[in-house]
Amino acid sequence: MSIKEQLPETIQTLLKDYHQTKSDAYHELIREEGYVPPKENMLTDAIIALSMGKNILLKGPTGSGKTRFADTLSHLFNQPMFSINASVDLDAESLLGFKTLAYEGDKQVIEFVPGPVTNAMKHGTFLYIDEVNMARPETLPLINGVLDYRRTITNPFTQEIITAENGFGVIAAINEGYVGTVPLNEALKNRFIVIDIPYLQGEDLKQLIKSESRLNDDRLINHFVTLSSDLIKAVSQGQLAEDAASIRALLDACDLSSHIAPRRAIQRAITDKLEESRERQLVENIAQTLFS
Repeated sequence: MSIKEQLPETIQTLLKDYHQTKSDAYHELIREEGYVPPKENMLTDAIIALSMGKNILLKGPTGSGKTRFADTLSHLFNQPMFSINASVDLDAESLLGFKTLAYEGDKQVIEFVPGPVTNAMKHGTFLYIDEVNMARPETLPLINGVLDYRRTITNPFTQEIITAENGFGVIAAINEGYVGTVPLNEALKNRFIVIDIPYLQGEDLKQLIKSESRLNDDRLINHFVTLSSDLIKAVSQGQLAEDAASIRALLDACDLSSHIAPRRAIQRAITDKLEESRERQLVENIAQTLFS
């Protein structure tokens, strides 16, 4: 049974009635599902908010599945989704587009190449902004009008006033307290409905490993679930960086473990990514206990 079929009928109706894009443009940008929420209301609340035209902010530790959550929403709504990876290099051109030289026959002309914000607004699709708090504080106010009730922006490169088509929606993700991030200002934060994305654990994680990795040995899968729990506990106690408990990295280790020894798989996918020798030794000790 698909995730959509497991949702309450009222939520399925919302998805069916949503103003989806009216053309086949960018159909390849409709993402695959794959996120299994530990609480059903995480998914239903996000669906309700998006169906009302509200923006949602996915907040959680690195590797907890925020991008997969956004992909699943794109799949459920049958909506293409443009993406922006925020960084200190993000600027107006990265968001809105840029001018370039082109040819019409033998004549050289200036052509505007639309960016992800412009494309998403004009085609009525979703827009995903990953690690939104990595962007410089002066960059994101450029799209304040996109994020509030106006859903409008003036393109500074063409002076065109763009109003979003029906179906446009914004999903952003944030890693709080991560190196290189800055706190979102209140004006920006108030434009979002917040969904907290925790690490998957227990039976939910076990089902994810079975469905999303190549590992099919139940005994090993149970050990990896325990490993994840131990790593999350060590992160919460300040003994490890958040990267160590990444579900994405754990799935990589599970994939490798279908062909190589689990401890070596953990070393390649998790341990060797850590900067401090103390942290690497701790992960090695935990892995040795479970996979001796």
